[in-house]
Amino acid sequence: MIAITVYQNSKGHKIGFKSKGHAGFADSGYDIICAGVSALVINFINSVEELCHAEYSLDTDEETGMIDYRLDKPATGDVALLMDSMILGLKGIQRDYGNEYIILDFKEV
Repeated sequence: MIAITVYQNSKGHKIGFKSKGHAGFADSGYDIICAGVSALVINFINSVEELCHAEYSLDTDEETGMIDYRLDKPATGDVALLMDSMILGLKGIQRDYGNEYIILDFKEV
């Protein structure tokens, strides 16, 4: 299962996320849930870097499927829109395939 926690500050502004795990929907290379989540998450990271030039920190572990992404400043403007778009896509995958494969949670930090 892929567990994704979206981090928010006390004002509800998103400041990052952590994604960890593998869906286990199908064999490696054929897992459409892992592929969908990866596409959304990696596209978000690349878009923020290339289009918004926002400062962030990133920690990854390919073996566990962990991506820990933290913005230096709370998401606003285009960065907030991109993050909301990523979350919308993740919610769609969760809705379509269920909590057996993906869990999306929000946490105040």
